[in-house]
Amino acid sequence: MPAAPSASSPPSPERPGGPGKGSGTPGNPENPPPTAPDPTPALLRKVALSSLLGTVIEYYDFLLYGTMTALVFGPLFFPESNPTVGTIAAFGTLAAGYVARPVGGAVFGHFGDRLGRKTVLIVTMVLMGAASCLIGLLPTYATIGVAAPVLLILFRIVQGVAIGGEWGGATLMVVEHADARRRGLWNGVMQMGSPIGFLLSSLAVTAITLLPQDRFEAWGWRIPFLFSGVLLGVGLYVRISITESPLFQQAARAREERAGAEPPRIPLAQVLRAPRVLVLACAVGIGPFALTALIGTFMLTYAKAVGYETSDVMTGLTATSLTGLVAIPGFSALSDRLGRRAVSLGGAAGIVLLAFPIYALINTGSVPLLILGMVLGQVVQNAMYAPLGPLLSEMFGTRVRYTGASMGYQLAALIGGGFVPLYASSRLSASGDISSTPLATLAMACGLITALAIWRTAETRGRDLSAEPPGSRP
Repeated sequence: MPAAPSASSPPSPERPGGPGKGSGTPGNPENPPPTAPDPTPALLRKVALSSLLGTVIEYYDFLLYGTMTALVFGPLFFPESNPTVGTIAAFGTLAAGYVARPVGGAVFGHFGDRLGRKTVLIVTMVLMGAASCLIGLLPTYATIGVAAPVLLILFRIVQGVAIGGEWGGATLMVVEHADARRRGLWNGVMQMGSPIGFLLSSLAVTAITLLPQDRFEAWGWRIPFLFSGVLLGVGLYVRISITESPLFQQAARAREERAGAEPPRIPLAQVLRAPRVLVLACAVGIGPFALTALIGTFMLTYAKAVGYETSDVMTGLTATSLTGLVAIPGFSALSDRLGRRAVSLGGAAGIVLLAFPIYALINTGSVPLLILGMVLGQVVQNAMYAPLGPLLSEMFGTRVRYTGASMGYQLAALIGGGFVPLYASSRLSASGDISSTPLATLAMACGLITALAIWRTAETRGRDLSAEPPGSRP
């Protein structure tokens, strides 16, 4: 089968600004392209830490909202609905945040590709933290009426727009600073923010659910949202001190010396001129996002319906977060050795084979088997998710990389992570009984979509990021 036009067999790995790179004549020593200095190890560590903290805030805020949706937002913000409809309405606000993510990817990707990565990342971090703090201060329906759910959805949309721009910039800052041979490894450090954010969110919710129910519903649920302000302060302190991406600086210097073209006036339009690449980038991410939704966000609703206590599920979520701290950097580093395709395909095959056994473990009513099922799901999710950052970054050229990678990732988040829990909640309500069959079937289908997309995408490991990908349009 033909491969994606944005991918090619990996050339000999290069560092940013290395020989034979840039917008000059490739490989012509008499006409070398402008180069950016290689980042020092200390700078690379600082860049990775900045991106890690941004990802921690991203996942802490977004997953915290999903957890509170399952626990408390229905009765507090949609009290006139019956319990089932209230839960669906609350998950609708969850989907609204995911709908906003591609918008954020397009908006912030536009400015990130034209003006640089660093400034955009500062803006996205502030918006993420501020939106979460405002949710923590928001009066409920009982206090201000219909304005409460309206403001909740508004803050959720702001959160989604900010996160839509955060991931792409954080990923590119790491990928564009790192040596080509270790892009996966360094990106794995950044993506550890996912389980760390999940872990912090789970621990925060576990702590406040120990409160009496009346206090939890009155004020306890607000505390984890307000804690986002602390994470925001730490993240900004580190992020302000980092330098711009060397590849973006190199491209800007080339433009100043008339050695390269201006960035597209509208990067998204340029990306859409080669839609097959964007479609594949999106499809690759659907499997891991759907599994995150089913094993993470929706598991509270499903497991409680099966008969587990909230504390049992939170223990399982904590175990999955700890698993991710090992599995994500491990699979990321493995993708540097075996390639992005092999690792991602292994994870996609894993969920296709294990979807029904995982739910069989969960349905036993045994807490240890519940945790085992969730951990198995987390391992195969991590195998699909870990190579995603470098893979999507390597599929697009520097002039549109922020927009292309962000849009592929966030469209996958919208489909796999936004609508999956909404669909799952609707199916459970429509069936009238608790059945895992639709959920396992959905997980398998999303894994097959990811497998097919990876199969149709050629290997990108080791690509020269300063050169335009084969098949891209000027």
